[in-house]
Amino acid sequence: MKLLMIYMKSFSYNPTIKTVESMPDFTEEKKFENVQAAFIQVEKEDVENETSVKKKLLKNLKWIAGKNNTRKIILHSFAHLSESKAEPEFTKSIFDNIEERLKNSGFDVEQTPFGYFLDLNIDAPGYSLARVFKNL
Repeated sequence: MKLLMIYMKSFSYNPTIKTVESMPDFTEEKKFENVQAAFIQVEKEDVENETSVKKKLLKNLKWIAGKNNTRKIILHSFAHLSESKAEPEFTKSIFDNIEERLKNSGFDVEQTPFGYFLDLNIDAPGYSLARVFKNL
């Protein structure tokens, strides 16, 4: 799994092109303030290490949100961090599990529409822990 975490003063998206037909239809634009975004690429190898990868992902998201003083997290599937890609259904199941676990820990969590290209608007400050990359 590859994980790019970016703290954002503001983050908004607008769905443009649906790429996974089995996913629900989305047309609504959404905007968030003071949010920790997680650009996540689930890889084929993660299927074999699912428990370990989910544990590491959860730990990293809680850690970085704390460092950036926010309880808001956005999970975004970003299949451009690696050549290896897990099946969409497996990736979505990871996202759903992590969202539920973070919510159970008191975080405000949302996912960007899965299986879509999105127009993104990002306002990200430039300090050390505003952008962190992890290879889990």
